[in-house]
Amino acid sequence: MPSSTARDALIALTALLAPGDPDVTDRVTSAHDDPDAFVRDNADQLDDRGINEPIPELAWIALVDALADHDLLAEVDWKEESEEIIGQLRALRSNPGDGAWTWLEGQDVHVATFEFLELAGAGLRAAGTSLAVLDIESDCYPLVLVPNADAPDLVSLATAAGFTAGVLGVRQA
Repeated sequence: MPSSTARDALIALTALLAPGDPDVTDRVTSAHDDPDAFVRDNADQLDDRGINEPIPELAWIALVDALADHDLLAEVDWKEESEEIIGQLRALRSNPGDGAWTWLEGQDVHVATFEFLELAGAGLRAAGTSLAVLDIESDCYPLVLVPNADAPDLVSLATAAGFTAGVLGVRQA
């Protein structure tokens, strides 16, 4: 039987990242509670990720996919152009608005993808929004935007669920 602590953390994550979207919670708990049925019921979408049987990360992948389906997550390639990343982040429902993007003015954004994500994380953070990545151990960055006050909870809930989330643009001591 899957851990209820991990399940509780996943439910709390869905409430944090997708408030008022019960479909996200339903998909994540379904993947956690009955992985075989989830794989069977979502075979087409999971096939795009090369998943055809239950894996330990299934609920985390379900969270990423559900958030993306609800325009709450942007999944960008490890070598994505900065302009494309900006466009995807600004299209998210969690976009804090134009004021959060003033850091872009005069900024050279033609840098490597991870360098840009760190730069974007710092710029957005200064405006009250954290840019976070939900690590799926892939060559992409599943990105979410949360208020700065929620960033520590995002990281700790991901850890409690057995996964990894990180806030970009924060200097590590």
